[in-house]
Amino acid sequence: MKNLLLLLLLLAGCSTAFAQSPRFTIRGSIADTNKAVLPSATVMLLTPKDSALVNFGRTNDKGVFEFRNVKRAPYILKVSYVGFLPLQKEVDPGDGDVTDLGTLEIKPIQKELLEVVVKTARAPLSIRGDTIEYNASSFKVPAGSTVEELLKRLPGVQVDQDGNIKAQGEDVKKVTVDGKTFFGTDPKLATKNLPAEAIDKIQIFNDKTEAAKTTGIDDGKREKAVNLALKESHKRGGFGKVTAGAGTKDRFQLRGNYNRFNTKEQMSVLGFGNNINQTGLSWDDYQDFRGSQSFNWEDQGDFGFYSGGMYFFGGDDGMGVPLTGGYSSNRGFSRNYAGGANYNYDTKKTKLSSNYFYNQTGQTLSSTSNKQTFLPEGTFVTISGNSQGSFTRNHRGSARYEQQLDSLNTLVLIGNLRANSGNNAQFSNQNFYRAADTSQTNLDNRNNFNGLQLATTAIFRHKFLKKGRNFAASVAFNLNDSDGTAKQRSTNTFFTDSTGAGPTVVRINQDVTNSSLRTELKSSLHYIEPLTKTMFWETFYNFSLRNDKVDRDVFDLTDQGAVRNRNLSRYYTNDYTYNRVGTVLRYSDKGFNISGGLAGVWYKLAGRFASDQSATTFTNVSRQYFTVAPNFSGNYRLKNKSMGLYYNVNIQQPQTSQLQPGVVDNSNPRFIQEGNPALLPSLTHNLNGSFSSFNPGNFVNYYLSLNYGYNINQIVYNQTIDENLITTSRPENISGGTRVGSYLNFGFPLKKTKATLNLGSSLNFNKNPIYINTVLNDTRSDNYNFRVNLDLTLFDKFTLYPYFNWGITDTRYSINSSQNQKIYNHNYGGAMNIQFPGGIFFNGQMNYQIYKLKNERFPFTQKLPILNLAVYKQFLKDNKAEVRLTAYDVFNKNRGITQQAYQNFVQREEVQTLAQYFMLSVSYNVRGLKSQMRQNNGW
Repeated sequence: MKNLLLLLLLLAGCSTAFAQSPRFTIRGSIADTNKAVLPSATVMLLTPKDSALVNFGRTNDKGVFEFRNVKRAPYILKVSYVGFLPLQKEVDPGDGDVTDLGTLEIKPIQKELLEVVVKTARAPLSIRGDTIEYNASSFKVPAGSTVEELLKRLPGVQVDQDGNIKAQGEDVKKVTVDGKTFFGTDPKLATKNLPAEAIDKIQIFNDKTEAAKTTGIDDGKREKAVNLALKESHKRGGFGKVTAGAGTKDRFQLRGNYNRFNTKEQMSVLGFGNNINQTGLSWDDYQDFRGSQSFNWEDQGDFGFYSGGMYFFGGDDGMGVPLTGGYSSNRGFSRNYAGGANYNYDTKKTKLSSNYFYNQTGQTLSSTSNKQTFLPEGTFVTISGNSQGSFTRNHRGSARYEQQLDSLNTLVLIGNLRANSGNNAQFSNQNFYRAADTSQTNLDNRNNFNGLQLATTAIFRHKFLKKGRNFAASVAFNLNDSDGTAKQRSTNTFFTDSTGAGPTVVRINQDVTNSSLRTELKSSLHYIEPLTKTMFWETFYNFSLRNDKVDRDVFDLTDQGAVRNRNLSRYYTNDYTYNRVGTVLRYSDKGFNISGGLAGVWYKLAGRFASDQSATTFTNVSRQYFTVAPNFSGNYRLKNKSMGLYYNVNIQQPQTSQLQPGVVDNSNPRFIQEGNPALLPSLTHNLNGSFSSFNPGNFVNYYLSLNYGYNINQIVYNQTIDENLITTSRPENISGGTRVGSYLNFGFPLKKTKATLNLGSSLNFNKNPIYINTVLNDTRSDNYNFRVNLDLTLFDKFTLYPYFNWGITDTRYSINSSQNQKIYNHNYGGAMNIQFPGGIFFNGQMNYQIYKLKNERFPFTQKLPILNLAVYKQFLKDNKAEVRLTAYDVFNKNRGITQQAYQNFVQREEVQTLAQYFMLSVSYNVRGLKSQMRQNNGW
């Protein structure tokens, strides 16, 4: 708290210093040569020395601009307006409080003056409609910085400590390089790997959906996107960076990337290796890293509005619904290696985007956990010590090929391939306590797995001669093939002795083989008919046929050898048939877009199972389900404001593992999981509303969204806990779960180009029902989150990015209100960069984490001040080399802490993880290698 007060006093002092310096006002108006005023012209104030941006704004409806409270000094005034020559004028402050420049006239662009415009129009930023273009060279960053550091300097852009980007208050979903994808859809791969010095311009805009681009019919949907335009010098050769480092405690890191672009082609390679817990994984890589194969393919071939149910390649991520709480991502110790290549080819008629990525991770975990489970008749505590070692390797490749056959027809081919393998060994000692009842379980589980996943899609689009009339068809084939083996060893001791015979000991000594094959054939049709210039009718049809085969064999290891356990073994096969037909009526005109639709959805499940695939008798399972899914979408866009209202019904089919009858997973004998063939699809009614506004004149922005969800036949894992504290979990349908949430972001410059303040808040209220020993428990979780981010660039050689996050989770249990609790999760920190004379730079990052659980029987408080410091020096010609000394976790306080509340239990876990170490690293930048380019711009 003292440090926070000192920081606020420092900021107040800086503000006072600014206020006490001599100031004056600059005003004027902009008109064309015919004396007509020009509203919304971009006006910028620059320093004469280096054209650094001091202030900016736009003219009002009368063409008038004004800069108030400006430091008294000479300036360059720059004016830009679409279709006109840029105007540049020197401003002498004089002695008065106001410098009135009068009416400044700008001339329309003539064809013969185009070359002059190109050479003189490089203003720090320009605004055209909803697109803001920044001149990268006008925003200074230390040499060797990445694009991420450059983005932090831009007005209206925020980058948090995890690298997530917000522009004008909205999340950035896509980052492209010269309009082309870079290693898939993960924005961080571009912002964290490309150097800032390679960037010429940064364009931020609201991108249309792929459907709107291809059909030419605006569906009103937008997502914030960033395009990085490269300098011409970086399109004619190669550029990249190589880093090698060694540290105390045998720590090391290697990282490198190389990029080579031209007007038609892009090629990038990257790789890294380290033992400092940096996996460098995107979301898709993270799914593979876990070995769960739980990912969804975005094949863009499922036409019509979203209602769920079509994506069958999801996974089962857990047996409970997390209600959030204190969480730390620092877990154990890992050794990581990865590498990949990205290649894009883009011409007017042909587009190819492809990439390959490989990663492997070896990880060791040693942890202790304390878990309290709530029952209708009381509670019990589980204290565990765990040790785990794992190794995973993953290959991922993808390609997208688009060919414009002629002016009316387009063909798109998409392919994704994943292959993964690995092994895992887990050792655990678990102790259970409830009053006088105690028991203990020792686990020794080992497994190996292999997986192959394939997803292919072909899309054909046809535009008719009648404007707005479109037809599209798609066909897709998906495959998921996995197999594995497991060794399950455990000793379970129950010390309660009601018979006088002493403790009861139950041992499990089993080998398990498991294979699973899933194939899916999908197809979709889509037709759009324009009724008028503003009214459109759409109809669509989706079909999917999926087949699953699961073969699980469990063998008990006895003195006589391996004996097949028929009760735990299971062969299971099923066929899913999915049909959906729907229609939509859409109105789109002058920024107003409204649509309403209805779809009929029909599922059919035909399955059979037995203890063995060679069995003579099978049990059949046959289910059919029909429902109607409505959809509504309405939004309105006016210049720099937008509002929207959306309603849909999300239908989710049960997972195969949830439906398998009689299949029991006893890998943890104290937590048994069963399937349920009677499950119905779950329905969620979703209602969302949003409002956003961005003023390009003063860069004030705010974004508000509200959401509501109601669950029908929600799939939850009801639990039965017996007298030996063995939990049996079974998926069941239950209705009544709700979700209410809100999100607010408000950002504005305290001082343009110098200080920007962003305020945010999110409120979420959830109700999750679950049965515990046949008693209904309603768990209510209220989450409150507030955050403050301040971006300070007081000088070109000093930046400061402090942040403050406050989070509270209030959890209440209907079956046992005495266990109600509050979890506090607060983060205070920031990043600071200083450039000293002689090319020496200093960087500091601080994150002060506070975890606190307020509960009379289960209190917990943890404070973790994590400080990282670095000093580096650049040398050689053009500063191509850098030597850096880094201190990680200066106070040696890093701990892997997990504090979470679930529907009927609260758990705290502490994992031994990477703490204090020091590292010396050397980097070398490869810039602008000369190459002989052919006439066609190839290599």
